[in-house]
Amino acid sequence: MSSMGQGGAASGHGAATTPPEKPGGALLIAVAAAIGGFLFGYDTAVVNGAVDAIQARFDLSALVLGAAVSTALLGGAVGAWFAGPLADRIGRVRVMLITAIVFAVSAVGSALAVGPVSLTAWRSTAGMAVGAASVIVPAYIAEIAPAEKRGRFGSLQQLAIVTGIFAALLADYALAASAGGAGNDVPWGGEAWRWMFASAAVPAALYVVLALRLPESPRYLVRRRRSEQARAVLERYVGDGVRLAEIDRSLAGTKETVALSDLRGASDRDRRFGLLPIVWTGIVLAALQQLVGINVIFYYSTTLWRAVGFTENEALVTSVITSVINIAGTLLAIALIDRVGRKPLLTVGASGMVVTLATLAWCFSRASGTGENLTLPPGVGVAALLAANLYVVFFAASWGPTLWVLLGEMFNNRIRVTAVAVAGAAQWIANWLVTISFPSLAHVSLPLVYGMYTAFAGLALVFVRRFVRETRGRELEAM
Repeated sequence: MSSMGQGGAASGHGAATTPPEKPGGALLIAVAAAIGGFLFGYDTAVVNGAVDAIQARFDLSALVLGAAVSTALLGGAVGAWFAGPLADRIGRVRVMLITAIVFAVSAVGSALAVGPVSLTAWRSTAGMAVGAASVIVPAYIAEIAPAEKRGRFGSLQQLAIVTGIFAALLADYALAASAGGAGNDVPWGGEAWRWMFASAAVPAALYVVLALRLPESPRYLVRRRRSEQARAVLERYVGDGVRLAEIDRSLAGTKETVALSDLRGASDRDRRFGLLPIVWTGIVLAALQQLVGINVIFYYSTTLWRAVGFTENEALVTSVITSVINIAGTLLAIALIDRVGRKPLLTVGASGMVVTLATLAWCFSRASGTGENLTLPPGVGVAALLAANLYVVFFAASWGPTLWVLLGEMFNNRIRVTAVAVAGAAQWIANWLVTISFPSLAHVSLPLVYGMYTAFAGLALVFVRRFVRETRGRELEAM
Protein backbone atom coordinates (compact mmCIF):
# COMPACT_ATOMS: atom_id res chain seq x y z
CA MET A 1 0.00 0.00 0.00
CA SER A 2 2.98 2.34 0.15
CA SER A 3 2.71 3.22 -3.53
CA MET A 4 -0.96 4.05 -3.06
CA GLY A 5 -0.17 6.43 -0.23
CA GLN A 6 2.51 8.18 -2.29
CA GLY A 7 0.17 8.47 -5.27
CA GLY A 8 -2.48 10.00 -3.09
CA ALA A 9 -0.03 12.55 -1.81
CA ALA A 10 1.06 13.42 -5.31
CA SER A 11 -2.48 13.96 -6.52
CA GLY A 12 -3.36 15.93 -3.44
CA HIS A 13 -0.51 18.45 -3.66
CA GLY A 14 -0.01 18.68 -7.39
CA ALA A 15 3.57 17.40 -7.34
CA ALA A 16 4.86 16.45 -10.75
CA THR A 17 8.35 15.52 -9.59
CA THR A 18 7.46 12.07 -8.24
CA PRO A 19 9.45 9.54 -10.28
CA PRO A 20 7.23 7.45 -12.55
CA GLU A 21 6.61 3.86 -11.63
CA LYS A 22 5.64 0.93 -13.77
CA PRO A 23 1.89 1.08 -14.52
CA GLY A 24 1.35 -2.00 -12.39
CA GLY A 25 0.60 0.44 -9.59
CA ALA A 26 -2.78 0.97 -11.22
CA LEU A 27 -3.65 -2.61 -10.32
CA LEU A 28 -3.28 -1.87 -6.61
CA ILE A 29 -5.48 1.18 -7.02
CA ALA A 30 -8.12 -0.83 -8.90
CA VAL A 31 -8.09 -3.57 -6.25
CA ALA A 32 -8.50 -1.03 -3.45
CA ALA A 33 -11.31 0.80 -5.25
CA ALA A 34 -13.10 -2.47 -5.99
CA ILE A 35 -13.64 -3.04 -2.26
CA GLY A 36 -16.72 -0.92 -2.92
CA GLY A 37 -17.93 -3.84 -5.00
CA PHE A 38 -17.25 -6.13 -2.04
CA LEU A 39 -19.66 -4.00 0.03
CA PHE A 40 -22.16 -4.26 -2.83
CA GLY A 41 -21.99 -8.06 -2.83
CA TYR A 42 -21.85 -8.45 0.93
CA ASP A 43 -24.85 -6.23 1.53
CA THR A 44 -27.04 -7.80 -1.12
CA ALA A 45 -26.27 -11.37 -0.03
CA VAL A 46 -26.04 -11.08 3.76
CA VAL A 47 -29.82 -10.98 3.92
CA ASN A 48 -29.94 -14.48 2.37
CA GLY A 49 -29.41 -16.35 5.61
CA ALA A 50 -31.55 -13.92 7.58
CA VAL A 51 -34.73 -13.96 5.45
CA ASP A 52 -36.57 -16.78 7.25
CA ALA A 53 -35.52 -15.54 10.70
CA ILE A 54 -36.69 -12.00 9.93
CA GLN A 55 -40.03 -13.29 8.71
CA ALA A 56 -40.52 -15.34 11.86
CA ARG A 57 -39.21 -12.63 14.22
CA PHE A 58 -41.55 -9.92 12.93
CA ASP A 59 -44.35 -12.19 11.63
CA LEU A 60 -44.23 -10.85 8.08
CA SER A 61 -46.35 -11.81 5.07
CA ALA A 62 -44.63 -12.77 1.81
CA LEU A 63 -45.33 -9.32 0.35
CA VAL A 64 -44.01 -7.43 3.37
CA LEU A 65 -40.99 -9.74 3.51
CA GLY A 66 -40.23 -8.99 -0.13
CA ALA A 67 -40.46 -5.27 0.59
CA ALA A 68 -38.19 -5.51 3.63
CA VAL A 69 -35.59 -7.56 1.75
CA SER A 70 -35.66 -5.39 -1.37
CA THR A 71 -35.81 -1.93 0.17
CA ALA A 72 -32.01 -1.72 0.01
CA LEU A 73 -32.33 -2.04 -3.75
CA LEU A 74 -34.53 1.03 -4.04
CA GLY A 75 -32.03 2.82 -1.86
CA GLY A 76 -29.39 1.61 -4.31
CA ALA A 77 -31.26 3.23 -7.19
CA VAL A 78 -31.40 6.54 -5.31
CA GLY A 79 -27.74 6.37 -4.36
CA ALA A 80 -26.69 5.51 -7.90
CA TRP A 81 -28.83 8.30 -9.40
CA PHE A 82 -27.21 11.05 -7.34
CA ALA A 83 -23.70 9.62 -7.13
CA GLY A 84 -22.67 10.67 -10.64
CA PRO A 85 -23.42 14.39 -10.36
CA LEU A 86 -21.99 14.39 -6.82
CA ALA A 87 -18.77 12.75 -8.01
CA ASP A 88 -18.38 15.44 -10.67
CA ARG A 89 -18.70 18.05 -7.92
CA ILE A 90 -16.54 16.70 -5.11
CA GLY A 91 -14.55 13.91 -6.77
CA ARG A 92 -14.73 10.14 -7.15
CA VAL A 93 -12.64 9.34 -4.08
CA ARG A 94 -14.63 11.54 -1.70
CA VAL A 95 -17.86 9.87 -2.81
CA MET A 96 -16.33 6.45 -2.13
CA LEU A 97 -15.25 7.60 1.33
CA ILE A 98 -18.72 8.93 2.19
CA THR A 99 -20.41 5.74 1.01
CA ALA A 100 -18.12 3.59 3.17
CA ILE A 101 -18.92 5.60 6.30
CA VAL A 102 -22.68 5.57 5.65
CA PHE A 103 -22.59 1.84 4.97
CA ALA A 104 -20.82 1.10 8.25
CA VAL A 105 -23.39 3.08 10.22
CA SER A 106 -26.33 1.44 8.44
CA ALA A 107 -24.94 -2.05 9.08
CA VAL A 108 -25.03 -1.43 12.82
CA GLY A 109 -28.48 0.16 12.54
CA SER A 110 -29.87 -2.88 10.68
CA ALA A 111 -28.52 -5.17 13.40
CA LEU A 112 -30.31 -3.14 16.07
CA ALA A 113 -33.65 -2.92 14.23
CA VAL A 114 -36.67 -3.22 16.52
CA GLY A 115 -39.26 -3.89 13.83
CA PRO A 116 -39.89 -4.01 10.08
CA VAL A 117 -40.07 -0.21 9.78
CA SER A 118 -36.68 0.48 11.36
CA LEU A 119 -35.13 -2.45 9.50
CA THR A 120 -36.51 -1.11 6.22
CA ALA A 121 -35.13 2.37 6.95
CA TRP A 122 -31.63 1.14 7.75
CA ARG A 123 -31.60 -1.26 4.80
CA SER A 124 -32.62 1.61 2.53
CA THR A 125 -29.75 3.72 3.89
CA ALA A 126 -27.30 0.90 3.27
CA GLY A 127 -28.67 0.59 -0.24
CA MET A 128 -28.02 4.24 -1.00
CA ALA A 129 -24.40 3.86 0.05
CA VAL A 130 -23.89 0.67 -1.94
CA GLY A 131 -25.72 2.11 -4.95
CA ALA A 132 -23.37 5.08 -4.98
CA ALA A 133 -20.31 2.84 -4.75
CA SER A 134 -21.64 0.57 -7.52
CA VAL A 135 -21.48 3.36 -10.11
CA ILE A 136 -18.43 5.27 -8.89
CA VAL A 137 -16.11 2.26 -8.69
CA PRO A 138 -16.38 1.10 -12.36
CA ALA A 139 -16.10 4.69 -13.62
CA TYR A 140 -13.09 5.36 -11.40
CA ILE A 141 -11.31 2.15 -12.39
CA ALA A 142 -11.92 2.83 -16.09
CA GLU A 143 -10.50 6.33 -15.70
CA ILE A 144 -7.29 5.18 -14.03
CA ALA A 145 -6.57 1.90 -15.87
CA PRO A 146 -4.38 1.47 -18.98
CA ALA A 147 -6.57 0.75 -22.04
CA GLU A 148 -5.04 -2.65 -22.74
CA LYS A 149 -5.81 -3.82 -19.19
CA ARG A 150 -9.07 -1.96 -18.59
CA GLY A 151 -11.23 -5.04 -19.06
CA ARG A 152 -9.34 -7.04 -16.44
CA PHE A 153 -9.12 -4.11 -14.04
CA GLY A 154 -12.79 -3.25 -14.53
CA SER A 155 -13.75 -6.87 -13.91
CA LEU A 156 -12.28 -6.57 -10.42
CA GLN A 157 -15.51 -4.78 -9.49
CA GLN A 158 -17.51 -7.93 -10.22
CA LEU A 159 -14.87 -10.16 -8.62
CA ALA A 160 -15.21 -8.06 -5.49
CA ILE A 161 -19.00 -8.31 -5.68
CA VAL A 162 -19.02 -12.10 -5.93
CA THR A 163 -16.33 -12.38 -3.26
CA GLY A 164 -18.53 -10.21 -1.05
CA ILE A 165 -21.43 -12.52 -1.75
CA PHE A 166 -19.32 -15.53 -0.80
CA ALA A 167 -18.07 -13.87 2.38
CA ALA A 168 -21.62 -12.91 3.38
CA LEU A 169 -22.97 -16.41 2.80
CA LEU A 170 -20.02 -17.90 4.70
CA ALA A 171 -20.63 -15.52 7.59
CA ASP A 172 -24.34 -16.37 7.53
CA TYR A 173 -23.55 -20.07 7.63
CA ALA A 174 -21.06 -19.71 10.50
CA LEU A 175 -23.38 -17.54 12.58
CA ALA A 176 -26.42 -19.73 11.97
CA ALA A 177 -24.40 -22.85 12.81
CA SER A 178 -23.09 -21.34 16.05
CA ALA A 179 -26.63 -20.45 17.13
CA GLY A 180 -28.38 -23.55 15.85
CA GLY A 181 -30.43 -21.42 13.45
CA ALA A 182 -30.53 -17.83 12.21
CA GLY A 183 -33.36 -16.98 14.59
CA ASN A 184 -31.56 -18.26 17.70
CA ASP A 185 -29.08 -16.46 19.95
CA VAL A 186 -25.36 -16.87 19.33
CA PRO A 187 -23.24 -17.95 22.34
CA TRP A 188 -22.01 -14.38 23.01
CA GLY A 189 -25.56 -12.96 22.93
CA GLY A 190 -28.01 -11.64 20.37
CA GLU A 191 -29.88 -13.32 17.53
CA ALA A 192 -27.69 -14.67 14.74
CA TRP A 193 -29.48 -12.72 12.02
CA ARG A 194 -28.63 -9.45 13.78
CA TRP A 195 -24.94 -10.34 13.79
CA MET A 196 -25.22 -11.15 10.08
CA PHE A 197 -26.09 -7.52 9.41
CA ALA A 198 -23.57 -6.17 11.94
CA SER A 199 -20.72 -8.11 10.30
CA ALA A 200 -21.01 -5.85 7.24
CA ALA A 201 -19.45 -3.01 9.25
CA VAL A 202 -16.06 -4.75 9.08
CA PRO A 203 -15.47 -4.46 5.30
CA ALA A 204 -16.98 -0.96 5.41
CA ALA A 205 -14.33 0.13 7.92
CA LEU A 206 -11.62 -1.36 5.69
CA TYR A 207 -12.98 0.61 2.75
CA VAL A 208 -12.79 3.84 4.74
CA VAL A 209 -9.08 3.22 5.34
CA LEU A 210 -8.39 2.38 1.68
CA ALA A 211 -10.43 5.28 0.28
CA LEU A 212 -8.31 7.71 2.29
CA ARG A 213 -5.25 6.49 0.34
CA LEU A 214 -6.63 6.50 -3.22
CA PRO A 215 -5.46 9.10 -5.78
CA GLU A 216 -8.15 11.09 -7.57
CA SER A 217 -9.17 10.21 -11.14
CA PRO A 218 -7.04 12.05 -13.72
CA ARG A 219 -10.11 12.72 -15.87
CA TYR A 220 -11.82 14.40 -12.92
CA LEU A 221 -8.69 16.43 -12.16
CA VAL A 222 -8.49 17.69 -15.75
CA ARG A 223 -12.16 18.65 -15.66
CA ARG A 224 -11.46 20.66 -12.51
CA ARG A 225 -8.47 22.39 -14.21
CA ARG A 226 -5.91 20.58 -12.04
CA SER A 227 -3.74 19.35 -14.90
CA GLU A 228 -0.44 18.98 -13.05
CA GLN A 229 -2.05 16.72 -10.45
CA ALA A 230 -3.62 14.71 -13.29
CA ARG A 231 -0.22 14.36 -14.97
CA ALA A 232 1.31 13.05 -11.73
CA VAL A 233 -1.40 10.38 -11.40
CA LEU A 234 -1.10 9.34 -15.07
CA GLU A 235 2.68 9.04 -14.91
CA ARG A 236 2.62 7.13 -11.65
CA TYR A 237 -0.14 4.63 -12.35
CA VAL A 238 -0.59 4.49 -16.12
CA GLY A 239 2.97 5.31 -17.18
CA ASP A 240 1.75 7.85 -19.76
CA GLY A 241 1.67 11.51 -18.81
CA VAL A 242 1.51 12.39 -22.53
CA ARG A 243 -2.13 11.25 -22.59
CA LEU A 244 -2.97 14.35 -20.60
CA ALA A 245 -3.21 16.38 -23.83
CA GLU A 246 -5.76 13.96 -25.29
CA ILE A 247 -7.83 14.03 -22.11
CA ASP A 248 -7.68 17.82 -22.12
CA ARG A 249 -8.88 17.96 -25.74
CA SER A 250 -11.75 15.55 -25.03
CA LEU A 251 -12.93 17.80 -22.19
CA ALA A 252 -12.35 21.15 -23.92
CA GLY A 253 -15.26 23.49 -23.30
CA THR A 254 -16.86 21.07 -20.84
CA LYS A 255 -18.48 22.37 -17.67
CA GLU A 256 -16.82 21.40 -14.41
CA THR A 257 -19.99 19.58 -13.38
CA VAL A 258 -22.44 17.60 -15.49
CA ALA A 259 -26.19 17.68 -14.92
CA LEU A 260 -28.58 14.85 -15.70
CA SER A 261 -30.07 17.08 -18.40
CA ASP A 262 -26.75 16.91 -20.27
CA LEU A 263 -27.53 13.29 -21.15
CA ARG A 264 -30.17 14.59 -23.56
CA GLY A 265 -27.60 15.84 -26.04
CA ALA A 266 -27.25 19.25 -27.65
CA SER A 267 -30.14 19.01 -30.12
CA ASP A 268 -33.16 16.92 -31.09
CA ARG A 269 -31.05 15.18 -33.74
CA ASP A 270 -28.73 13.82 -31.03
CA ARG A 271 -31.39 12.15 -28.91
CA ARG A 272 -33.81 9.23 -29.07
CA PHE A 273 -36.79 9.27 -26.72
CA GLY A 274 -35.28 12.18 -24.82
CA LEU A 275 -31.76 10.76 -24.28
CA LEU A 276 -28.58 10.11 -26.22
CA PRO A 277 -28.74 6.63 -27.83
CA ILE A 278 -25.57 5.51 -26.01
CA VAL A 279 -27.26 6.32 -22.69
CA TRP A 280 -30.23 4.15 -23.64
CA THR A 281 -27.83 1.33 -24.53
CA GLY A 282 -26.32 1.52 -21.05
CA ILE A 283 -29.74 1.64 -19.38
CA VAL A 284 -31.06 -1.40 -21.26
CA LEU A 285 -27.89 -3.43 -20.67
CA ALA A 286 -27.94 -2.62 -16.96
CA ALA A 287 -31.62 -3.55 -16.61
CA LEU A 288 -31.24 -6.81 -18.55
CA GLN A 289 -28.38 -7.89 -16.29
CA GLN A 290 -30.92 -8.09 -13.46
CA LEU A 291 -34.05 -9.08 -15.36
CA VAL A 292 -32.51 -12.47 -16.13
CA GLY A 293 -33.08 -13.19 -12.43
CA ILE A 294 -29.53 -13.71 -11.21
CA ASN A 295 -30.07 -12.28 -7.74
CA VAL A 296 -32.91 -14.67 -7.01
CA ILE A 297 -30.18 -17.28 -6.72
CA PHE A 298 -28.39 -15.24 -4.06
CA TYR A 299 -31.23 -13.52 -2.20
CA TYR A 300 -33.59 -16.48 -1.95
CA SER A 301 -31.48 -19.54 -2.64
CA THR A 302 -31.56 -20.76 0.97
CA THR A 303 -35.35 -20.52 1.06
CA LEU A 304 -35.65 -22.03 -2.42
CA TRP A 305 -33.51 -25.09 -1.71
CA ARG A 306 -35.29 -25.67 1.58
CA ALA A 307 -38.52 -25.71 -0.40
CA VAL A 308 -37.26 -28.57 -2.54
CA GLY A 309 -36.28 -30.71 0.41
CA PHE A 310 -32.97 -29.41 1.77
CA THR A 311 -32.51 -28.75 5.48
CA GLU A 312 -31.55 -25.20 6.49
CA ASN A 313 -27.94 -26.30 6.98
CA GLU A 314 -27.82 -28.10 3.61
CA ALA A 315 -29.40 -25.11 1.87
CA LEU A 316 -26.84 -22.73 3.35
CA VAL A 317 -23.98 -25.00 2.29
CA THR A 318 -25.43 -25.21 -1.22
CA SER A 319 -25.63 -21.42 -1.36
CA VAL A 320 -21.97 -21.15 -0.36
CA ILE A 321 -20.97 -23.65 -3.05
CA THR A 322 -22.93 -21.65 -5.64
CA SER A 323 -21.07 -18.55 -4.52
CA VAL A 324 -17.70 -20.27 -5.02
CA ILE A 325 -18.81 -21.20 -8.54
CA ASN A 326 -19.69 -17.56 -9.08
CA ILE A 327 -16.16 -16.51 -8.13
CA ALA A 328 -14.64 -19.14 -10.45
CA GLY A 329 -16.77 -17.91 -13.36
CA THR A 330 -15.71 -14.33 -12.70
CA LEU A 331 -12.03 -15.32 -12.74
CA LEU A 332 -12.65 -16.93 -16.12
CA ALA A 333 -14.13 -13.66 -17.38
CA ILE A 334 -11.10 -11.72 -16.13
CA ALA A 335 -8.84 -14.06 -18.09
CA LEU A 336 -10.86 -13.66 -21.31
CA ILE A 337 -12.30 -10.15 -21.42
CA ASP A 338 -9.23 -8.39 -22.85
CA ARG A 339 -8.50 -11.29 -25.19
CA VAL A 340 -11.85 -12.10 -26.81
CA GLY A 341 -13.66 -8.84 -26.16
CA ARG A 342 -16.81 -7.67 -24.43
CA LYS A 343 -19.42 -8.48 -27.08
CA PRO A 344 -18.47 -12.16 -27.56
CA LEU A 345 -18.62 -12.76 -23.80
CA LEU A 346 -22.07 -11.17 -23.56
CA THR A 347 -23.31 -13.20 -26.53
CA VAL A 348 -22.10 -16.56 -25.21
CA GLY A 349 -23.32 -15.75 -21.71
CA ALA A 350 -26.82 -14.82 -22.83
CA SER A 351 -27.05 -17.99 -24.94
CA GLY A 352 -26.03 -20.17 -22.01
CA MET A 353 -28.50 -18.45 -19.69
CA VAL A 354 -31.35 -19.09 -22.12
CA VAL A 355 -30.64 -22.83 -22.04
CA THR A 356 -30.09 -23.15 -18.28
CA LEU A 357 -33.06 -20.98 -17.30
CA ALA A 358 -35.32 -22.93 -19.65
CA THR A 359 -34.07 -26.11 -17.96
CA LEU A 360 -34.94 -24.68 -14.53
CA ALA A 361 -38.40 -23.76 -15.76
CA TRP A 362 -38.91 -27.34 -16.94
CA CYS A 363 -37.57 -28.81 -13.70
CA PHE A 364 -39.97 -26.79 -11.55
CA SER A 365 -42.84 -27.71 -13.84
CA ARG A 366 -42.33 -31.28 -12.58
CA ALA A 367 -42.66 -30.25 -8.93
CA SER A 368 -45.55 -31.25 -6.70
CA GLY A 369 -46.99 -29.12 -3.91
CA THR A 370 -46.61 -25.39 -3.38
CA GLY A 371 -44.65 -22.99 -1.18
CA GLU A 372 -42.67 -24.71 1.58
CA ASN A 373 -44.29 -28.03 0.66
CA LEU A 374 -42.81 -27.99 -2.85
CA THR A 375 -40.96 -31.18 -3.78
CA LEU A 376 -39.09 -32.31 -6.88
CA PRO A 377 -38.55 -35.90 -8.06
CA PRO A 378 -34.99 -37.00 -7.06
CA GLY A 379 -33.50 -36.93 -10.55
CA VAL A 380 -35.20 -33.66 -11.42
CA GLY A 381 -33.93 -32.07 -8.21
CA VAL A 382 -30.36 -32.90 -9.21
CA ALA A 383 -30.97 -31.47 -12.69
CA ALA A 384 -32.34 -28.26 -11.14
CA LEU A 385 -29.26 -27.90 -8.94
CA LEU A 386 -26.92 -28.46 -11.88
CA ALA A 387 -28.84 -26.07 -14.11
CA ALA A 388 -28.83 -23.38 -11.43
CA ASN A 389 -25.07 -23.62 -10.99
CA LEU A 390 -24.40 -23.70 -14.74
CA TYR A 391 -26.58 -20.62 -15.03
CA VAL A 392 -24.36 -18.92 -12.46
CA VAL A 393 -21.27 -19.94 -14.46
CA PHE A 394 -22.61 -18.41 -17.69
CA PHE A 395 -23.63 -15.22 -15.90
CA ALA A 396 -20.42 -14.89 -13.91
CA ALA A 397 -18.21 -15.44 -16.95
CA SER A 398 -20.04 -12.82 -18.99
CA TRP A 399 -22.80 -10.47 -17.90
CA GLY A 400 -21.64 -10.13 -14.30
CA PRO A 401 -18.27 -8.43 -14.92
CA THR A 402 -18.72 -7.29 -18.52
CA LEU A 403 -21.63 -4.98 -17.72
CA TRP A 404 -19.55 -3.02 -15.21
CA VAL A 405 -16.60 -2.87 -17.59
CA LEU A 406 -18.80 -1.55 -20.40
CA LEU A 407 -20.55 0.98 -18.20
CA GLY A 408 -17.19 2.31 -17.06
CA GLU A 409 -15.79 2.72 -20.57
CA MET A 410 -18.59 3.08 -23.16
CA PHE A 411 -19.42 6.74 -22.45
CA ASN A 412 -17.24 9.71 -23.40
CA ASN A 413 -15.33 11.76 -20.87
CA ARG A 414 -17.93 14.53 -20.83
CA ILE A 415 -20.83 12.44 -19.52
CA ARG A 416 -19.24 9.25 -18.16
CA VAL A 417 -19.96 9.35 -14.44
CA THR A 418 -23.45 10.84 -14.83
CA ALA A 419 -24.39 8.35 -17.55
CA VAL A 420 -23.09 5.46 -15.43
CA ALA A 421 -25.21 6.80 -12.57
CA VAL A 422 -28.40 6.68 -14.65
CA ALA A 423 -27.63 3.19 -15.97
CA GLY A 424 -26.74 2.08 -12.45
CA ALA A 425 -30.05 3.39 -11.14
CA ALA A 426 -31.83 1.37 -13.84
CA GLN A 427 -29.90 -1.71 -12.74
CA TRP A 428 -30.96 -1.26 -9.12
CA ILE A 429 -34.61 -0.67 -10.07
CA ALA A 430 -34.62 -3.83 -12.18
CA ASN A 431 -32.97 -5.67 -9.29
CA TRP A 432 -35.72 -4.40 -6.98
CA LEU A 433 -38.50 -5.45 -9.37
CA VAL A 434 -37.11 -8.98 -9.61
CA THR A 435 -36.52 -9.29 -5.86
CA ILE A 436 -39.84 -7.94 -4.63
CA SER A 437 -41.85 -9.92 -7.17
CA PHE A 438 -40.15 -13.28 -6.72
CA PRO A 439 -41.77 -14.45 -3.44
CA SER A 440 -45.29 -13.80 -4.70
CA LEU A 441 -44.70 -15.07 -8.24
CA ALA A 442 -42.90 -18.17 -6.96
CA HIS A 443 -45.91 -18.95 -4.79
CA VAL A 444 -48.07 -18.85 -7.91
CA SER A 445 -45.78 -20.69 -10.34
CA LEU A 446 -42.02 -21.25 -10.37
CA PRO A 447 -42.10 -22.43 -14.01
CA LEU A 448 -43.70 -19.10 -14.92
CA VAL A 449 -41.01 -17.15 -13.05
CA TYR A 450 -38.11 -18.96 -14.67
CA GLY A 451 -39.87 -18.80 -18.03
CA MET A 452 -39.91 -15.01 -17.68
CA TYR A 453 -36.20 -14.96 -16.87
CA THR A 454 -35.57 -17.15 -19.93
CA ALA A 455 -37.40 -14.65 -22.12
CA PHE A 456 -35.31 -11.77 -20.78
CA ALA A 457 -32.11 -13.75 -21.43
CA GLY A 458 -33.28 -14.21 -25.03
CA LEU A 459 -33.96 -10.48 -25.30
CA ALA A 460 -30.46 -9.80 -23.91
CA LEU A 461 -28.95 -11.96 -26.64
CA VAL A 462 -30.80 -10.10 -29.39
CA PHE A 463 -30.00 -6.68 -27.94
CA VAL A 464 -26.27 -7.36 -27.66
CA ARG A 465 -25.97 -8.67 -31.19
CA ARG A 466 -27.78 -5.65 -32.62
CA PHE A 467 -26.85 -2.65 -30.48
CA VAL A 468 -23.59 -3.25 -28.57
CA ARG A 469 -20.27 -2.20 -30.10
CA GLU A 470 -16.92 -3.66 -29.12
CA THR A 471 -14.76 -1.43 -26.90
CA ARG A 472 -11.78 -3.70 -26.25
CA GLY A 473 -8.43 -1.89 -26.38
CA ARG A 474 -9.87 1.56 -27.18
CA GLU A 475 -8.79 4.58 -25.16
CA LEU A 476 -11.53 6.38 -23.26
CA GLU A 477 -10.83 9.50 -25.32
CA ALA A 478 -11.80 7.54 -28.47
CA MET A 479 -15.25 6.62 -27.21
